[in-house]
Amino acid sequence: MTMEIRAADRDVSTVLGGLTPTQLKVLEGVNSGRLNKQIAYDLGIAEATVKAHMTALMRKLNVQNRTQAALAVRALRAAD
Repeated sequence: MTMEIRAADRDVSTVLGGLTPTQLKVLEGVNSGRLNKQIAYDLGIAEATVKAHMTALMRKLNVQNRTQAALAVRALRAAD
């Protein structure tokens, strides 16, 4: 089963509702193709903090990398 299908099978509000406001902002930056350094600058936080948020995001979304995280969000939004 592909990652996109697993993400699409989940309820959007449940998955995205389990994220903190900062995690959502970081995820939006990733979805926009921005680097951790750029996301950190935009949010006024340290790059290490962005990395910590990415680790938590990947765990919550059950993905292994930032590309899969971006694809999961797109699949969740498409399923909505």
